[in-house]
Amino acid sequence: MEWRDSGILLTSRRHGEAAAIIEVFTQDHGRHAGVVQGGGARRMAPILQPGAQLAVSWRARLEDHIGTFSVEPIQSRAAGLMADALTLAAFGTVAALLSQGLPEREAHPQLYAHTITLANSLALGSDWLAEYVRWELLLLRELGYGLDLDQCAVTAQQNDLAYVSPKTGRAVSRAAAGEWADKLLPLPDIMLGGVVSSPENVVQALTTTGYFLEHRAFPALGHRQLPAARARLIAALQRRFN
Repeated sequence: MEWRDSGILLTSRRHGEAAAIIEVFTQDHGRHAGVVQGGGARRMAPILQPGAQLAVSWRARLEDHIGTFSVEPIQSRAAGLMADALTLAAFGTVAALLSQGLPEREAHPQLYAHTITLANSLALGSDWLAEYVRWELLLLRELGYGLDLDQCAVTAQQNDLAYVSPKTGRAVSRAAAGEWADKLLPLPDIMLGGVVSSPENVVQALTTTGYFLEHRAFPALGHRQLPAARARLIAALQRRFN
């Protein structure tokens, strides 16, 4: 069994004396793990950094074996990601959510493309907050828990949408929410394609996406809680902007 692809490195851990086990999110083969012989050597350390774009060749005797990777660097993002604690926390969250949330060896081309775009924005230090929120919304959709934010679930109106129902994942307008507003989740403009109007909007948006990740998507995958990296990202955002 053999294939070639390109992908973004999510995790790397030492295996034995000289090898490493890496996990990459690839364009055509999804999240995939394999052994890199010699991956534990010092010369490989700059290549096997989380966030790196790699050309990979995977081989195994049988399809269900872990197999081995041969890797070639395409793009290193390490310097950009590590230049700022917040961007490093954001990519750490992306890697953890993909590693724990995606079924192994299942292609998600749209999510892959958005992940590459987001990783590049993080590495360049450009404005990435809205892009990250859209990434979590897409992740929910890819996991089968996409939110329906096009119109109010009660009135079908498309204006003044302000809340999300925690039961249905559908938008609710401000007027329709009425006295039930305090039982609904926030729907800031950033979740509807708007720009970041305030740091609070980002935290509100991640509160809503986090609810569905924590209470719907990840329990269905057998996880009791979200990766700790995501809580660290929220804390870092609050520290940065308070």
